[in-house]
Amino acid sequence: MSTHRTPQQIRSSLKHPVIDGDGHWVEYPPVFAERMRKAVGDLGADGFLKSQRRIPEVLSLTPAQRKARHIGMEGFWTRQSSNTLDRATAMMPRMLYDRLDELGIDFGIVYPTAGLNIFRIADDATRRAVIRGYNIVVADYFKGLDDRLTPAAVIPVNTPDEAIEELEFVTRQLGAKVGMFGSGVRRPMAQARGADPDVARVAQGFDQLGLDSDHDYDPLWQKCRELGIAPTFHTGGRSYGERNSPTNFTFNHIGHFAAAGHAVAKAVFLGGVTRRFPDLRFAFLEGGVGWGCQLFCDLIEHWERRGAKGLQNMDPTKLDRKLLRELVDKYGYTDLAAELDRRDGWPSKHEDSMTGGAPLDDFHFCKITQKQDWIDLFAMPYYFGCEADDRMNAVA
Repeated sequence: MSTHRTPQQIRSSLKHPVIDGDGHWVEYPPVFAERMRKAVGDLGADGFLKSQRRIPEVLSLTPAQRKARHIGMEGFWTRQSSNTLDRATAMMPRMLYDRLDELGIDFGIVYPTAGLNIFRIADDATRRAVIRGYNIVVADYFKGLDDRLTPAAVIPVNTPDEAIEELEFVTRQLGAKVGMFGSGVRRPMAQARGADPDVARVAQGFDQLGLDSDHDYDPLWQKCRELGIAPTFHTGGRSYGERNSPTNFTFNHIGHFAAAGHAVAKAVFLGGVTRRFPDLRFAFLEGGVGWGCQLFCDLIEHWERRGAKGLQNMDPTKLDRKLLRELVDKYGYTDLAAELDRRDGWPSKHEDSMTGGAPLDDFHFCKITQKQDWIDLFAMPYYFGCEADDRMNAVA
């Protein structure tokens, strides 16, 4: 007999509600797409089905073919099979609703599976049709369950206007309470236009919305404030960059949600978004909280050195050239002394004159002046999605 308590037994011992902040359901694409076809037409339905072929197409390649094309290994056998009850529960929202007490959950926020990456569809018209159709169909699946379940609507962020339009639609027309926002928007290099698709795929940058973007996303954050929506991010970061093994899915998968969350969290913070919109809350899902704690420490330590005050200690003009020359003579480095003499005592005067043309203070948007700012700008507005069995939860 098992000594483990059931979820229902654990729930009964608690004095607070249990809210699943990042549940997932498993959409069944053949049926889901036909519902989309009725809602938005062929462009949305066919675009959705095409997006679902990406992983099977990768798995149909040999390791050598993936390696030659710099394509990462994808996961296979990723759906529950030995427990048919759980598999069915993930597919059917009404069944999930009926089992919530058994699962020890009072309220669940349900995120996509098939819809996780549809915001990355490159063609504008197809992407917008797919996402609009997806959100309509999801809302219909969860209709009548809203006292205990709410689905996350997909919010594309290729431009602020696109995001605002979909956000207004899902909240005002569909009654959405949660938005899953895209991040790491792929911005192809102009020089890669017309190139081989495998070359063009790696000739791109990633727009993290808060810093160095081609667009001003402040109108989107303002719209979130008006509508009472907290931006949540569930972007993946595998199968490109340094998570791109052609043979090992685990290599690609570990840390990829954290890496994607890390990028957008840094951008939102360093871009001053939490300073300008202090009442907004942001969530970064399924990467755990360990990276969030590390990022908090890293930002503070970098601010101590690269913030305006700390950076003054590194100002090259403060170097005591006379003392440096005396120390070189004292320890007998004649070749070093000769080179310093040739440079009028400056170790690297020309190099030190170059600051890249950007503001000297990397934290200038944050306007940090006191310890409380770190609480207000990072600890309060940021939430991190953790698995219940994640050992790193203890560090939070």
